Order: sequence, then C-alpha cells, then structure tokens
Amino acid sequence: MSLLRRLHFDLRYFGSPPWDSGITPPEVFEFIKTHRAGHAIDIGCGTGTNVITLAKTGWQVTGFDFSPHAVQIAKRKIKKAGVQARLFTDDAAHMKNVTAQFDLALDIGCFHSLENKADYLTHLERILAPDGFWLLYGFLAQTANSAATGIADSDLSRISALGFSLLSQKNGTDHGKHPSAWFLYQKVTGKK
Repeated sequence: MSLLRRLHFDLRYFGSPPWDSGITPPEVFEFIKTHRAGHAIDIGCGTGTNVITLAKTGWQVTGFDFSPHAVQIAKRKIKKAGVQARLFTDDAAHMKNVTAQFDLALDIGCFHSLENKADYLTHLERILAPDGFWLLYGFLAQTANSAATGIADSDLSRISALGFSLLSQKNGTDHGKHPSAWFLYQKVTGKK
C-alpha cells in the first residue's frame, strides 16, 4: 500500500472513519455461537471492537492494523474492557509480525482493498491452522477492472485453488451502495 494511502487511513482515525462503527456485526456473533473458542487473529483490527468481542467470549485474540493510531486506540479500549489481547502494527499483505497459527482469521474490510491480494493469501495460508476458518467481509468488484477495490471472481478462484473450502456466502450491500458479501472459508487439511 502506498505511503500516501497509509497516511490517509491513519489520519482518518483521528476522527470517526465510516468503516469503524464500534459495533460487532451479527455474522461474527453467529460464528462465535456455532464454533468452539480457540486462537483468533483480527486482520485489520482497527480500533479493536471485534478483538474485544472475541476475547469476551473466550477466544485468545491477536489483532493488527497498519494504522498505528488505530492500534493505540484499540489498546486503550482493550484495557478499559478488561480483556487480554495481543495488538501490533503490521501490513496485511506482508504479516511480518505474525508467527503463530490461528483457528480463526477475521477480516472485515481489509482484503477487498488490497492491491496485492496474492501475498495476503500466501500469508493467510501460512497463519491459518489446519481446518481453521477465515471469516471475510468485503466489497465485491463490480467490473473486471475493479478487482483492486473489491473481491473479484478471480480472487474467489485463487482462494479455492489454495485449498480453502467455501462454507457460506451471504451477499448484500454496504450502506445500500456497494455490493458486498460475507464469506466463511475453511482451510482444508491435506491441501496446499
């Protein structure tokens, strides 16, 4: 991600960015309700709303964001909530500071905005435990040329080729404007 784009996102956290609602989506609660707690990572955790929700429901949580200011806010919120979580600054396309494996990778709005989705997927495959889950929310690409600003059919094909099994997809719109979807994938043991 370009330095200018990083700066733009980081500065937005000095106000109230529209993507940081402070509310955990019902899809996350549904996953929590139907899956045993384990180790989770929130990729692009923002100010920590979902990190806190996962920690309060028994998950051991790690979260990262490329915005240092968002991570600072998340650390304060986590301390105030009285839960434990590991937070740091990192880039989702590189995940340099992520060394453990996780039973759940949560990504709400990060993957769809990346210019380099292939590197993200390589690292996701590395950090997701065998039979682990990837709960993903993102905008859908509206044209073949808009893959950098959404999840395209080619991205879905690449995900499947890596050995991730699509368990569910729930299509909708974000604020009535952007076609979007929730995806639940599982890393299939024994596949690349």
